[in-house]
Amino acid sequence: MINIMIVDDHAMIREGLKSLIEFDGRIKVVAEAKDGEECLSVLSDISPDVLLLDINMPNMNGIEVLKVIIKKKIKVKVLILTLHDEVEYLVNAIENGAQGFILKDSPSSELINAIEVIHFGGEYIQPDLIPKLNATLINKNLDQEKINLLTKREVEVLVAIANGNFNKDIASNLNISERTVKNHISNIFKKIDVKDRTQAAVFAIKNNLVRLF
Repeated sequence: MINIMIVDDHAMIREGLKSLIEFDGRIKVVAEAKDGEECLSVLSDISPDVLLLDINMPNMNGIEVLKVIIKKKIKVKVLILTLHDEVEYLVNAIENGAQGFILKDSPSSELINAIEVIHFGGEYIQPDLIPKLNATLINKNLDQEKINLLTKREVEVLVAIANGNFNKDIASNLNISERTVKNHISNIFKKIDVKDRTQAAVFAIKNNLVRLF
């Protein structure tokens, strides 16, 4: 018997999933939670084999839950179940420790298969999402190669650009001349293959050199 916990902010979805999952008797729903905070509270008392986790929830979302699970070394396998098929969600989930990712419009047979695969030590990504994931990872590898070309000072200037600083401010903060700032920016544009400050800022944010809050 595989014991699972369902975390979703919609009660009707939790009830529907429980009925589908428990239908053939191989899997048992031992707990439920309506958001990330309740999920972590419940996990302090019970230890399900698999956590069926939504991404977008109030109070604390699924990605934040994943980060806490890693930080606290909570022993549970995590299958993300979401409506969102954007590859950014998938990459973020996998990078933060999820063992699987599946969409809510999948057949119940595929969901049960994903739970079993994860429970027995495998990983499961919905097959039609894999090409998107591979393409994204290839692009991320290319971006990392570009980042590796930058000097420490150039990274500092790039981050400053992404934070909206003008050349005068960058020069003052880094204690260098505006002419030197311009030279750094010219080199940065060439190395990361962008044409203007906006594209440079997007590159920095996309690659987590700077975060927007």
